[in-house]
Amino acid sequence: MERMTEKYSFLRSLRNAFLTGLILLTPLGVSLFVFGWLVNNIGGRFSNRLLYFIPTLWRQNEDLQLIWNILATIILVLGVTLLGYMSRYFVGKWFLSATENILDKVPFINTVYKTVKQIVQTFSTQQRAVFKKTVMVEYPRKGVWVLGFLTSETKGETQSKTQQKLRNIFIPTTPNPTSGFLLMIPSDEVHELDMSIGDGMKMIISGGAVVPPFPLEDEDQIALNIENPTEEQVVES
Repeated sequence: MERMTEKYSFLRSLRNAFLTGLILLTPLGVSLFVFGWLVNNIGGRFSNRLLYFIPTLWRQNEDLQLIWNILATIILVLGVTLLGYMSRYFVGKWFLSATENILDKVPFINTVYKTVKQIVQTFSTQQRAVFKKTVMVEYPRKGVWVLGFLTSETKGETQSKTQQKLRNIFIPTTPNPTSGFLLMIPSDEVHELDMSIGDGMKMIISGGAVVPPFPLEDEDQIALNIENPTEEQVVES
């Protein structure tokens, strides 16, 4: 009885091992089958056309036929893949251009679309240099302070009319920083902060719930100097 049980257990273990090996080899077998089908049916049919630059004597050599079929298959697959990438790029670009042209002809929507597009471009990573420094100014009255971002020094007609040295300050709204106010404030009334532009934006979006630590640690100060270089550092570089 015990021998029968041991024999049955051995056969069951042997069966399980065979099934396990079969399961492991199935993906490999399917892959080899598909690859062989592609090489024989696709590469074999187009090898003469795709490998026209190879001498005919070499291409008709039976011993090298498998190599030519594999090479033709690889070239064909790469060509189809490249065609897919190119079509996706050009079709996507054409679709975006056509959509913009349609929106541009719809009243009211065209204004909203252009405004949103301009805002997105302004706050994109490519345009992040538009904010040079996090600042604090008194607004809308004395004794009330707000966070803002220095965008540039005031120039042109506005500078000439006031006869003052002004700085352009963007004051974002909370919690949506894509809207706000442009203030042209005398330079002596603009107080620059050590916090980075990213920390300033977090504080504005959170409504003051997220406050960056102060004073800055040495590592934070180094990162701040990299993110917001001073005019002297820019000149030296």
